[in-house]
Amino acid sequence: MNEYSVNTDSLKALCPRLCAGDRVFLSGKVYTARDAAHKRIFEDMENGGKPPFEIKNAVIYYAGPTPTPEGLAIGSCGPTTSARMDKYTPTLLDLGLAATIGKGERDEKVVSAIVKNGSVYLCAIGGAGALASRHITENEVIAYDNLGCESVKRLNFDNFPLIVGIDSKGNSIFDRQMTDAG
Repeated sequence: MNEYSVNTDSLKALCPRLCAGDRVFLSGKVYTARDAAHKRIFEDMENGGKPPFEIKNAVIYYAGPTPTPEGLAIGSCGPTTSARMDKYTPTLLDLGLAATIGKGERDEKVVSAIVKNGSVYLCAIGGAGALASRHITENEVIAYDNLGCESVKRLNFDNFPLIVGIDSKGNSIFDRQMTDAG
């Protein structure tokens, strides 16, 4: 497996080279969005509105950070279960989303959309939100403030450690054949 240090601005161009199981240290702008935020984004789009950030080449982290302690950029910020966003993800990938970050498996429609759009699914380590927060240097609520921890936030990652869970060819770390052979 390979290791890559990459900025979010160049992640989409790197996607074809990434393989399931590769380690990625991601830096740059990332947006948080969980269940409630995805629902609101799609309601807004159905009513003729725009998403609260440019989807094309963006990265969404499925996380709902805890309140920010004084002197830090963010509270604990670990991943949530990605499958809860599966019904929204193919549409976002079709709009140009570069990657999603979360934990756990994705359904076949998401895997097909990842392949179709040359994107990737990156996995963060669950249960390590306090450690993950050390790699976040900025945190700003940009939409749906009334959703609290589920509001959409713009974060700045600094070498945030991730693993390619599903690559742009559809290979997955969750595939039993791959993990049994590895």
